[in-house]
Amino acid sequence: MAAPSSDSGGSSNKGEFRDEDVESERRSRILSSKLYFDVPASKVPLVYSSSYNISFLGIEKLHPFDSSKWGRICQFLIAEGFLEKKHIVEPLEATKFDLLVVHLESYLHSLKSSLNVATIVEVGGTILSAKLAKERGWAINVGGGFHHCSATKGGGFCAYADISLCIHFAFVRLNISRVMIIDLDAHQGNGHENDFSDDRRVYILDMYNPDIYPFDYEARRYINQKVEVTSGTMTNEYLTKLDQALQVSTGLFDPELIIYNAGTDILDGDPLGGLKISPDGIATRDEKVFGFARKRNIPIVMLTSGGYMKSSAKVIADSIINLSMKSLINMEGKKNITIT
Repeated sequence: MAAPSSDSGGSSNKGEFRDEDVESERRSRILSSKLYFDVPASKVPLVYSSSYNISFLGIEKLHPFDSSKWGRICQFLIAEGFLEKKHIVEPLEATKFDLLVVHLESYLHSLKSSLNVATIVEVGGTILSAKLAKERGWAINVGGGFHHCSATKGGGFCAYADISLCIHFAFVRLNISRVMIIDLDAHQGNGHENDFSDDRRVYILDMYNPDIYPFDYEARRYINQKVEVTSGTMTNEYLTKLDQALQVSTGLFDPELIIYNAGTDILDGDPLGGLKISPDGIATRDEKVFGFARKRNIPIVMLTSGGYMKSSAKVIADSIINLSMKSLINMEGKKNITIT
C-alpha cells in the first residue's frame, strides 16, 4: 500500500486525493480480511495459539525473553480449573495482505527472518480480540502488545504494530470511532503513539518509566495523558498514580473500546523495567483497569505485552483468576470457589 504523501509543489486537492486513496485501500483490505470470524459461544474470549511459543532463533538465550510465557499462562489456568483447553480461541495468522493495512510494503520486505512467524499469529489474536470484546464485553490475547512497533519501524522485540492494526480493524468492522489505549507496560508505547499522533479518535494514557528504553521524546509529545513512574517506584505509589490517572481520564475522553497493554515488566526484579511492583500489585492494577472499563460498560481488550522473568506467566495467570473471582470476567469451566 502506498504511503500517504505530501507534495509541496502540488495542490492541496492532490494531497487530499492521495490520503483518500490510501484510506479507501485500507478499508478494502480490512473488509476482505479473514481475521474476524465468528467464535462459538462455548468458547471463552481468551485468545492463544501454540504458535505463540516459537523461539526467537535462540536469541532468548542471550536476552531475558521468555518465549514460552504464553503457553505457561494457559497451563496455569487449566491446572487451576479456570480454563479448559477446548474453550480457548485460536486466531488465524495475519497475512501480508492484512499487515499492509498499517505497514508499508518496503518495511515488510525488510522482515525476512523466520523469527517473526510467532508474532504474525499474535497479531491475528490481537485483531480478533477486539471483535470478541465488542461481543462479550472483554477479551484477553495471551500475547500481543507490540507497542514499540509503528507502521514504518520496529524495535524492542516488536516486529508488527498489532495495536495499530487492531484499532484500524475496529474502526471499520466494529463501527467504532473512539478508542482509548491504556498502556501500563514499564516501557513507553512509542509505536502506537507515532501511528496515532494526529488522530483524535485515539486517546493514549501511557504510564511508563522514563529512565529506560525507548527514550522516544518525539513520541512523548503525542501522549494525551502522560504518567511517568521513575525507577524504584513501589506498589502503593504506583497504584495511587494509576487511580488518579484513571479518574482524570474519565472527564477527558469517552471511549467505545479500551486496548489495555498489561505488561508485567513492572514487577520487582524485572531486569528491564526498573520498577518494584509486587505480584499482588499486578493483580490489583489489572482489577482497577477492568473495573474502570466494566463500570462504564466499555469493551476491553487485554494484551500481556512485556515481562522478562520466568515468574511473569504465573503472575499473569493469577491476575486473570482474580479478575474471574471478582466477576470482572466470566470464565467458562471454572470451579466453584468460595471467596474468603
